[in-house]
Amino acid sequence: MNRVYVCSCFGVTEKQVKEHAAAGACTPRQIASASKAGTDCGSCVRTIQSILGRGSCPRRELLEQGKPALAGETEFEPVMAEALDEAA
Repeated sequence: MNRVYVCSCFGVTEKQVKEHAAAGACTPRQIASASKAGTDCGSCVRTIQSILGRGSCPRRELLEQGKPALAGETEFEPVMAEALDEAA
């Protein structure tokens, strides 16, 4: 068995990152939410970015149109990073 680890902190493989991306995670932050990869030392974030590339993302395209990207989601409302920092 040949596993290529992207995140050694949490044992997340390249295959797992690609599976999360196929399921709709289009950004390193979304990958982190799905797998914790990139949330400890952060050394894998650039690798995750390169795996995700700059290709099209169906989820992102739906969000930009203001439509729910996943079943059960409500209307998209953009949130600025500053607002998230103030809430913390």
